[in-house]
Amino acid sequence: MSTMTAMTAARWVERWENQQQRYAVDREERFTVMADVVEQVTLGRPAPLVLDLGSGPGALASRLAARLPDAEVVAVDADPLLLELGSSHYGPALRYVEAVIGEPGWMDALPLDRPIDAAVSATALHYLGEESLRRVYGELAGRLSPGGVLVNGDHISPDATRVSELALHIGRLRTERHLDTSEDWESWWAEAASDPELAPRLTGHDRGRHPECEGNDLTLSGHVALLREAGFTQAGSVWQFGHSHVVVAVR
Repeated sequence: MSTMTAMTAARWVERWENQQQRYAVDREERFTVMADVVEQVTLGRPAPLVLDLGSGPGALASRLAARLPDAEVVAVDADPLLLELGSSHYGPALRYVEAVIGEPGWMDALPLDRPIDAAVSATALHYLGEESLRRVYGELAGRLSPGGVLVNGDHISPDATRVSELALHIGRLRTERHLDTSEDWESWWAEAASDPELAPRLTGHDRGRHPECEGNDLTLSGHVALLREAGFTQAGSVWQFGHSHVVVAVR
C-alpha cells in the first residue's frame, strides 16, 4: 500500500474535525478545558506520559502535544485509517497505537514503561457498556501515578431527569447555532471510501469500530461512583454545557 500524502491527510483530518463538531457541544472550549487540567496536573513533572484514549486522528492529542512540548503523548484508537491520517498529518509529535479500549489485554499494546501522568478521552468512553467501563476505570487507576488524572470529556447526563432533558435541549440548540458543516459521521466514511487514495485502506475495514458499541446510560453520579470504586480518590465535573461534561478523576 502506498504512503499517504500529507495533502490527502490534511484534507481528511480537516473534514473529520468539522464533522465532529456535530457530536460535541463547544468542542474547542472543551478541549481547552481538558488541556488546562492536564497542564496543571503535570506541572513540574519531567517528560509526563499522557494517553489520549479513542483519539481518532489525534485532534486532542495534538493540542496537548503543542501545550506540553516536553510530554510524551500517545494517541490510542481502534481504527487504523484514523491513526494513519493522524500520523501523516501531525507527524512525530505524537505516538500512535492501535488498540480497542476495553478488550481483554488492551493495555498491553500501550508503551507503558512508567506510570501514566494523565489519561484523557473525548467522546469515546460512552461507547463502553457499564461493566466494560468499570474495568477500564480500574485498569487506568492501577496505571496512573499518584496525583495523576483521568480527564473524560463526553456525553454524560445530569442526574435530575427534567434538568437532563433541558440540558440535552440546550446543548442541541447550541450545536445547531454554531454548526458550519453538513457532513456527518456516515457521510464522512462514505466519502472516504470514494477517495482513490483512501479506498484501498478501507477494504474489509470495520469503520470507526468500538468494542461492541454497548453504550451506557450512566449519569454524572453514576460515573463518579464507578471512578471512586475503581480507586480514584476524588472525582467530579469541572465543566459542563448541555449534556457535555469534562469529568476529572484524581488518583
